[in-house]
Amino acid sequence: MFRILVLLPWCVLLAGPLLAQTASTTALTQPEAGAAGAAAVPMVYNIAEQMPAFPGGAPAFQRFLRDKIRYPEEALRKGLEGKVHISFIIDEEGRIQDAKVVKGLGAGLDEEALRLVRIMPWWMPGRVQGQPVRVAYTLPIQFRALK
Repeated sequence: MFRILVLLPWCVLLAGPLLAQTASTTALTQPEAGAAGAAAVPMVYNIAEQMPAFPGGAPAFQRFLRDKIRYPEEALRKGLEGKVHISFIIDEEGRIQDAKVVKGLGAGLDEEALRLVRIMPWWMPGRVQGQPVRVAYTLPIQFRALK
């Protein structure tokens, strides 16, 4: 019993700084409501529990590309083919925002890929814990000249 009474103050002394550090970390990562800068831009997820999806799935996406694509003349003349990677954000309502080329091919293919992404219908938004969230998405668009 005596040993426990002697060790108890040491445990409190050692645990005190750890508890204080945890409390300050929580305060730094969770700003108080009404604090300056607390109304930040909504978080953008790279991975969501349910990722965004093109309405109708992959078959509808392929049909959309087939119907809407316009192969640039310059790329046809050069015989240029390949993938253009476009990154964008799909917001909580499924709208596409901030589309940009992250890996391009040139010869008008980058611009055509951006045009296709900008005219896409709204997607089904990503979800985390059942709530719609903003999700960053990178889409490779394959260009192949018909021969």
